Amino acid sequence: MGRGKIEIKKIENSTNRQVTYSKRRNGIFKKAHELSVLCDAKVSLIMLSGTKKFHEYTSPSTTTKKVIDEYQSITGIDLWNTHYQKMQAHLRRLKDVNNKLRTEIRQRMGEDLKDLSWEQMYNLKENMHEAIALIRERKVSVLNYCSFLRIFLPNIQN
Repeated sequence: MGRGKIEIKKIENSTNRQVTYSKRRNGIFKKAHELSVLCDAKVSLIMLSGTKKFHEYTSPSTTTKKVIDEYQSITGIDLWNTHYQKMQAHLRRLKDVNNKLRTEIRQRMGEDLKDLSWEQMYNLKENMHEAIALIRERKVSVLNYCSFLRIFLPNIQN
């Protein structure tokens, strides 16, 4: 008696999904092993489960790095360099944001103002007024809370 076909879609129940993942992982590892033995193929299989668990299969006498390096030499694609360049670009963007924030902090402290245009100075002044208004609002709410405590809870020590 054969098995019935199942609909290929995400299993909603997390326990059933994890059990299915575990069984199918073992099956695909077995297939990868059979492929490497029968065909003398270099196989590297990397899997990351939904629970962020890492599983890896590599055929005997090889490593995932060796397989990736061989893939790169055959295709002429340098995966490591591409990834490195993306990380460098991201780092440059983060450094730019960091420098802008540091400049803004210095300007709010009254430093580095000589290079600002009249419009930038005006915007800085408006931002400072908005910040002062927020600080005053917070101060009033804290003072009101302290007054409330003194009136309704007079036995509390300051």
